[in-house]
Amino acid sequence: MSRAWKVSAVLCALLAVGCGEDPPAAPAYDWKLPAGFPEPFVPEDNPMSEAKVELGRHLFYDVRLSGNGTQSCASCHEQERAFTDGRATPVGSTGDHVARNAPGLANVAYLSTYTWANPVLETLEAQALVPLFNEVPTELGLAPRLEEVLQRLREDSRYPELFSAAFPGEAEPVGRESIVKALASFQRTLLSGSSPYDRYLQGDNTAMSPSAKRGMELFFGERAECYHCHSGPHLTNSFRAKDSRLPERQFFNTGLYNVDGNGAYPPDNPGLFEFTRKTFDQGRFRAPPLRNVALTAPYMHDGSIATLEEVIDHYTAGGRNVTEGPFAGDGRANPNKDPLVRPFTLTSEERADLIAFLESLTDTEFIQDPRFSNPWE
Repeated sequence: MSRAWKVSAVLCALLAVGCGEDPPAAPAYDWKLPAGFPEPFVPEDNPMSEAKVELGRHLFYDVRLSGNGTQSCASCHEQERAFTDGRATPVGSTGDHVARNAPGLANVAYLSTYTWANPVLETLEAQALVPLFNEVPTELGLAPRLEEVLQRLREDSRYPELFSAAFPGEAEPVGRESIVKALASFQRTLLSGSSPYDRYLQGDNTAMSPSAKRGMELFFGERAECYHCHSGPHLTNSFRAKDSRLPERQFFNTGLYNVDGNGAYPPDNPGLFEFTRKTFDQGRFRAPPLRNVALTAPYMHDGSIATLEEVIDHYTAGGRNVTEGPFAGDGRANPNKDPLVRPFTLTSEERADLIAFLESLTDTEFIQDPRFSNPWE
């Protein structure tokens, strides 16, 4: 064998291009899925890797990712609150009011649409563009200062290596697209499946209290009918996994408002109507997942209900009657309200049982998992 042939063979092995062979496939990502969880859907142009996840974790917690350097993604998504913020609605980095409650991120990889009522945001990559670049309202505020933010990251001691590992072979890996892909990759790893409810489903009959078990029967029964909107493994009918077909989007009006007596919601929060302009879509929102729901107060799309007890009051009444203020109106009579939201009666014991079941969805391992924590601390 000639020396030249040997050199050529070595180059082919190293580059795996132009030598009649395909490049080696990227190693399969180890999801570390909770028991019974399917593999999440991942866009073809952003395959998972440990390096991307680690970069995304650093970016998620870094206030330098906001235009003025004051907020990070974690400012509105705190791990100890199951990645919510405890506010009715968030405030952006420049002080802008954000109209909708910050949703939890547990198992966000499995949602079929993102945010409360946007039917076109189908991936975490697309969703990330909203808080990063939206200007009305401003959240992280990158739109006018993107190059400044990128320069901050390039000058940091950690980021050049993190970006290069996550996006090898790119001449300039620190960029808008790589930030978005890394953030999405990290968020896909936020898997919660170790609650008492999960352990019960896996065969541990002692994981849930008798009260929680009775509450579960109510939740999945035809009297309370909670499960019609909060179904499936993550207790929302917004669901997508690797091998599932993208389902029809479902949004619901729960009778929270009826401002004009004809079904209107507050003008800054009209729900799906904002996109369709169809009257019957006023007040329709995506059903949120309920895992860790006891940690994610306040509730509803605008954070206008403070406690789980008050949420149960809302549904047993068949909607909410707002008696004063600019949004007064009887939501119970909203003509666009879903027919499943109708009055029903619970005893005090049954209410306690239903709360016990909702509390059994709390995954303490998830909110303490160091893989999801702030790497800058």
